Amino acid sequence: MKVDLEAVEEAAKTIYIRALKVLPNDIKEGFKRLDATETDETGKSVLATMIQNIDVAEANENLLCQDTGMPIYNVIIGRNVEVDGQDIKDAIVRGCTRATQEHPLRSSVVHPVTRVNEHTSCGRNVPVINIDFSDRNEELRLEMIPKGSGSENGSFLKMCIPAEGVDAVKAFVIDRVIEAGGRVCPPTIVGVGVGGTSDLCMHLAKVAATRPLGSQCEDEEGAKLEAELSKAVNTLGIGPQGLGGDSTAFAVHVETAATHITMNPVAVNIQCHSARRASAIFTPKGVELGF
Repeated sequence: MKVDLEAVEEAAKTIYIRALKVLPNDIKEGFKRLDATETDETGKSVLATMIQNIDVAEANENLLCQDTGMPIYNVIIGRNVEVDGQDIKDAIVRGCTRATQEHPLRSSVVHPVTRVNEHTSCGRNVPVINIDFSDRNEELRLEMIPKGSGSENGSFLKMCIPAEGVDAVKAFVIDRVIEAGGRVCPPTIVGVGVGGTSDLCMHLAKVAATRPLGSQCEDEEGAKLEAELSKAVNTLGIGPQGLGGDSTAFAVHVETAATHITMNPVAVNIQCHSARRASAIFTPKGVELGF
């Protein structure tokens, strides 16, 4: 299957806009579950306001949040897919730029030193483009995640001492959730990376934070850690928007990787309640939009 680069550009534009305006169903269901179990009156009131905001935004085809985020695109290339790597990256950049220039989207991307804003949501090494591969035949998947600064500022890394064991991992995660408090716009998805190198660990935390609710770590030990931490963070009393309550997080997600015998990295990357994402799947039959 040869991938049409014009279709990639159009999809990169479309799914950026779609991600900003339509919340995935798993997140909406997550709100319903939290609302059904919230016992704090203030927490329940805040959740109701947040749910109403989602309904109003979607009904008016407006942005779910004014922060259009740092644009992240994940490209997953299946078997028997013909595509030029540089060409597809260029097409994504063009699509990202068009999304910002053709629609009333705030460009939040600036140069790190001069703070100059090109008003394209693009810049040096941005959008972030991650490329991976799958065993799916004649399929290319393009995912878009607009990561807002409120949640992205809730990013942390620690090189734990192996002798401290899993307790050090748990303590680090809980302490960072407490430290972030309401600044990350809870209820959140707390992404945790364990193992690998420092950079891989941070990447795993981002992957975990942006996984759909209801998914589970494929590593058995990671899945156990998810269950324990998910229960623990909702006993902290931080609650929706940090104003108190049971609903601090939709879930804690964990991703793991093998690591060196003398180290044990742990990373936290938090996703806010507006856990936005969208996707486009390319097959010989055409392009299908989803989440």
